[in-house]
Amino acid sequence: MRITDLIEKKKLGHALSEKEIQYLIQAYVSGEIADYQMSAFAMAVYFRGMEDKETASLTMAMANSGHMLDLSCLGNRSVDKHSTGGVGDKTTLIIAPIVASLGGCVAKMSGRGLGHTGGTIDKLASIPGYKTSLKEETFIRQAEAQGVSVVQAGGVFAPADSKLYALRDVTATVDSIPLIASSVMSKKIAAGAKNIVLDVKTGSGALMKTLEDSRILAQAMVSIGKSCGRNVTAMITDMDTPLGNAVGNALEVEEAIIVLQGQGPRDLRDLCLRLAGEMLALVHGGDGAYWEKEAAASLSSGKALQYFRDWIRAQGGDDRIAENISLLPHARYKREIYAPRSGYIFHTDTQKIGLTSLLLGAGRNKKEDVIHMGSGILLKAKRGDHVLQGDLLATLYTEDSDLLIAAKEELLAAYVYADTPPKAVPLIYDVIR
Repeated sequence: MRITDLIEKKKLGHALSEKEIQYLIQAYVSGEIADYQMSAFAMAVYFRGMEDKETASLTMAMANSGHMLDLSCLGNRSVDKHSTGGVGDKTTLIIAPIVASLGGCVAKMSGRGLGHTGGTIDKLASIPGYKTSLKEETFIRQAEAQGVSVVQAGGVFAPADSKLYALRDVTATVDSIPLIASSVMSKKIAAGAKNIVLDVKTGSGALMKTLEDSRILAQAMVSIGKSCGRNVTAMITDMDTPLGNAVGNALEVEEAIIVLQGQGPRDLRDLCLRLAGEMLALVHGGDGAYWEKEAAASLSSGKALQYFRDWIRAQGGDDRIAENISLLPHARYKREIYAPRSGYIFHTDTQKIGLTSLLLGAGRNKKEDVIHMGSGILLKAKRGDHVLQGDLLATLYTEDSDLLIAAKEELLAAYVYADTPPKAVPLIYDVIR
């Protein structure tokens, strides 16, 4: 086979065979295929797309390009949840102990944040002592014993995806649905879980800005999962406003603990219960609505909070945070931001809110950037709320007071006001099984 023939074939809109895709990925990882050639292929996919079978073959080829985690010892208990990224999305911290408390087993590999979206590993790293890396046998043993184990994804899993994603990032081919779907699912399949629930975000703070694109992506990933022998459910959820009120690592851990204590923002709590219900339905069978009620009972009884405490302690973290959130990092400076006019908050540009958190030091533009764990935003008012001029909109937190002026301007630019309330939008648009 020759890479030029495969580029030409895809350029003309023809489907590649499984063997051709396997060659493509193997040769790219080995260095036989140059970056500029793979860039041409990615651009051909961007314009011509891929058939479902092709996307599944690409997914498995990338998954098989590195180490494949064996979670067979966990049986059907193994379940993973993946979010396509958003602002204020701390659901893993809440869902994992809920699911563990009801017989599921969440052995999960997560990433760090980049750009306006936060990363689960950064949030967990804000917990004093928490080990984001474990040996493989320790990782699996902890998941088996505690029901939860969450570590940073390593480069040994789906290295072809890491290499291809870096290339897509600099060649304007990130927003190709076949390439996004195969990227996400290759890592999930390599991570070994039998059951997977996908939280596909849609809106101004999401990768997919429109509901139509979000639905196409969700359907593609569910189809890939089925082709690869996994049980997959996708939920399309709102990211046109931040999830919950906290944006920033330690701030989001605090909010997750408040939810586990039986309180917290309703949107965050409701979404976590729905996602947990779907995960447990895949593990045990039955109806997601039934397991959602069981998840709510686990929150109310304090059982989920106990599993959270046990998980954090098992992974080296200070489990006292479950009762004393003051043990988490806190920023040196804060500034309160007030509404410049009266009216309804008609829209919030969620990406701008994420970028505000980034400006404050809570995120990174490049992988090597250092983040400040206590920096971020606590929102007081969101889309649909009515405010009077001078009411508190949000509080900014940072380690560098010089950042507050630019962050204030970015945050205020994220709000659109009107004299009438906006039309209500659902928290969950669709569930695809």
